[in-house]
Order: sequence, then structure tokens, then C-alpha cells
Amino acid sequence: MRIVVKVGTHAIAKASGRPDYAALRRLVAELSELSRAGHELVFVSSGAVAAGVEALGLKSRPKDVNAVQMCAAVGQARFIYEYEKLFAAHGVKIGQILLTHYDFEDHRRAQNVRKTIERLVRDSIIPIVNENDVVADEELKGRSFGDNDWLSFLIAKLVRADKLVLLTTVDGLLDAEGRRIPRVDSFRNIARLVRSGEKGSLSKGGMDSKLKAVKSAVAAGIDTYIANGRRKVLPAIVSGSSGTGTFFPGSAL
Repeated sequence: MRIVVKVGTHAIAKASGRPDYAALRRLVAELSELSRAGHELVFVSSGAVAAGVEALGLKSRPKDVNAVQMCAAVGQARFIYEYEKLFAAHGVKIGQILLTHYDFEDHRRAQNVRKTIERLVRDSIIPIVNENDVVADEELKGRSFGDNDWLSFLIAKLVRADKLVLLTTVDGLLDAEGRRIPRVDSFRNIARLVRSGEKGSLSKGGMDSKLKAVKSAVAAGIDTYIANGRRKVLPAIVSGSSGTGTFFPGSAL
């Protein structure tokens, strides 16, 4: 099974931006277990800018685009170094792919991305994908990937993934009373049924960003999930259990 897993900043970082090593170790262990079981994984991970915020001693994510790019440049090295150590402890190799909107808008570049990912997963190497915040100017044009939610959909569609999993800090899509909605088969009137929630100071996503990605993913026929990345949820999701997260079946209308 080919699975794209995306984790948001707050699921793997503390409020300061410092990596949450307990959360990282748990998530890496889950991904490594799935890889050893023969699943083809693509891991879309936020967190580089947050790591830079912490490393530079800033109180919050900057609003200035060039300052964000500075944080990304500083944080990206720390970000991938930690992942390399954690996955190596499980005998799993990783590769890094940094992308912008232009890599999807140009057909030749998009196909090069697809072929690279195909080769990595075929050799049981987990690609770790992130927006290339150092050079991206999408925020200036109002075209941000939204804490990598939209990027994860584009990747899932490009590589024809079977499942897309969006990991956040809540147990899935919540209704107005804060209760988890196990399954969504229709997007009609969904805005009146759910609580959107707030994005954090270290990220640029939120539930609205996720729902936009989910709607496009299921329209492309990809089974999609929103689940809590601070819990062990991936084995249950892969097995098809309804006891965790919110499931959006592919082609739901």
C-alpha cells in the first residue's frame, strides 16, 4: 500500500519550537514499522521554520517573509539531522525533497519529482518532503501550501497514493460539541457541523486548510484521514479501524 503521511508543526514541536523528542520518536517508530511491513511511505513533515524560530531565540514565527526564510534556512539542517538519527535507529534510510508550487505547475518538473519519489519508495527509502521555505515566495502571492496540507494532497495525487493521512493535535474532525466525527461521506453543509479550531503561532495551517486538502484528495479517489499525531494511530488507520481519527472515503461528494 502506498501511503502519504503528513504531520503538522504542533504535533512534533513544543510551544517554543524546540522539537518534542517523545512525539518524534513515537511517530518515527510507527513509520518505520509500516515501512518494514512493506508499505511504500512518503512522509510530509512541517517543522523546519519552527526549529529555526527556536534556534534563533525568537518568541514566535515571524510575519516578514524574509525572516521566515531565514528561520527555514537555520531550522532545516536541525530538522533533517534529527530525522536521520531517529530513522537510522530503526535501520530505515531517508531522503529529503524540498518543493514549491512551481515544481507542480511545470509538467516536466512534476514528473521528475514523481520519478524520484518512485525510486526512493521502491528501494524502501522514506522521502521526507517539506515546502522549500528558503526560496518560496508563495506567501507573498497568497498561495501558501498551508503548513503542508495542500502539499501533501499534491504529492498524494502525483504518486497515486492509496491513503493520505493528515496528523494534527486533535483526534480528528470535531463536531460543535468537540466530539470526534468517525466518518464523513459528504461535504454538504460540513461547515455547519464542525468546529474549525485555531492554528498555532508556529504554523500556518488549521482545520480549514486540512479540509481544503481533504476535499481535493477524496475527489481524486484517495482515502483520506485526519487524526491525532500525538497518539499511536497509524497502525489502526492502515488496518481500516474506525476507532481513531476521521475517515473520508475516496470520491466522497
